[in-house]
Amino acid sequence: QVQLVETGGGLVQPGGSLRLTCAAAGDTSDTGGMAWFRQAPGKEREFVAALRRNGWRTYYNEIVKDRFTISGDRAFSAIYLQMTGLKPEDTAVYYCAAGRPILSSLRTLGGYTNWGQGTQVTVSS
Repeated sequence: QVQLVETGGGLVQPGGSLRLTCAAAGDTSDTGGMAWFRQAPGKEREFVAALRRNGWRTYYNEIVKDRFTISGDRAFSAIYLQMTGLKPEDTAVYYCAAGRPILSSLRTLGGYTNWGQGTQVTVSS
C-alpha cells in the first residue's frame, strides 16, 4: 500500500503560479504511474497530468498542457505539478494518485489504486 500526501495548495491571483508536491510513503517499486486529478465544486473529478514509468513519459489534459508541468523522481517517492498562468477555472481540489495504469486507463480514475486526501487550489483576485 502506498500512502500519498499532497501539499502546496493555496490562494493565488489569476496569472500566478503554484507548485504542488505529492509525497509517497511505502513500497513504490510496483508503481507504474502517478498522476494529478482535480475536482471542482459540483463537477466530476478530472484528469490533469500523469507520469508513467514505462519510457518515463508525461501525459496532459489538453486544457492544461501549455501551463502545467508534471515531474517526479524515478523512484516515485514524490511527484510535482508546476502550475503557471493559473485561471479561476483551475480552482479545485487537486488529488495525487498512484497505480499501475495501462495506456488506455492512464487518464481515468480506474487506472489508479491509491489516492491522497487532496489539496485546495483557489485562483481568485
